[in-house]
Amino acid sequence: MRRLIFGLLLAQALSAFAQDTQIKITQQQIDNLDIKVVPLTASQQIPLFYAPGKVVVPADREVLISSSQPGLVTQLPVNIGDKIHKGQLLAQLHSPELVGLQQAFLTATSELNLSGQERNRDQKLLQEGVIAQRRWQETQMLHSSKSAKADEARQLLLLAGMSAAEIKSLGQSHKLDNRLTIRAPIDGVVLERVANLGARLDVQAPLYRIADLSELWLEINIPQERLSGIRLGDSVRLKGSETTAKISLLGQSVNRDNQTVLARAVIDGKAEGLRVGQNVNVQIMQNSAETGFVVPNTAIAQNEGHAYVFVRNQDGFVVTEVTITGKQESNSLISGPLSGNEQIAIKGAVALKANWLGLGGDE
Repeated sequence: MRRLIFGLLLAQALSAFAQDTQIKITQQQIDNLDIKVVPLTASQQIPLFYAPGKVVVPADREVLISSSQPGLVTQLPVNIGDKIHKGQLLAQLHSPELVGLQQAFLTATSELNLSGQERNRDQKLLQEGVIAQRRWQETQMLHSSKSAKADEARQLLLLAGMSAAEIKSLGQSHKLDNRLTIRAPIDGVVLERVANLGARLDVQAPLYRIADLSELWLEINIPQERLSGIRLGDSVRLKGSETTAKISLLGQSVNRDNQTVLARAVIDGKAEGLRVGQNVNVQIMQNSAETGFVVPNTAIAQNEGHAYVFVRNQDGFVVTEVTITGKQESNSLISGPLSGNEQIAIKGAVALKANWLGLGGDE
């Protein structure tokens, strides 16, 4: 209360009028009134409006993991939210069908080996003139057929989920194994687990949904009447966050239910604190050719429909009229006769306004 009374008395004592833009005030008076000044912060982005959006994963960075063979789920070692690495075990199934594929592979490789021996024998007999050329051609054709069959059996095992190392071990040991292991094809995060332990799955039954979260998008619902003011490359800022994004796509159709157009924005850098599927409120920021300045709302004084800021100089403060071009939460974007090297009052503007107007203005 004492500070307020002191400020009012001081304002009455100072000779300042509304038509005079110079407020003469000493440093001691500035300190007594608790006036705080800061340098201007330049910006070329104009806040336009807020719109609802959702955090999504690019389609090419999301993978649905499914069972390559029918079987019984015996292991599910990862859970929703876990970070996983390429090649990491995601699930294990007991699959009789896998055993059948392994048997077919061993039979095919055995027949190929036998055919190879016959081929080597007939080649030697041909060189010695014991067999005719036609017999040699038949042997070669049979060997090629057996080779193709063995290669097909190997490809089926690869499709079933066995690795090249596992297939090589099977060919050497001839030990059948009904355990089907399913591994992660990419680095990422588990977003969803579909299967349960002990479930009997058919071929191509879904197990997990995983995604690489190194890049995230925002899908924003833009009111169609505001679309004309938006351009590709405009910035987006999440409300209450420092996270920004850039608009990379504007949809070509209007949602019939809410009359909005889908816009896509790519989030800059790491999306700290954001989750896939999260609903967010975003502010569309348009790039401007002219440089403006971001100031706290407390730095702006209103008088008769005009906006002013108080610029510090050697005699005190100069009252400078500005134009408010946009608002962003507790800040405003202004433009006016400012170079960017000035310092303005962001606290105590009420006392300065009262001084300037001789206590005759309205807040």
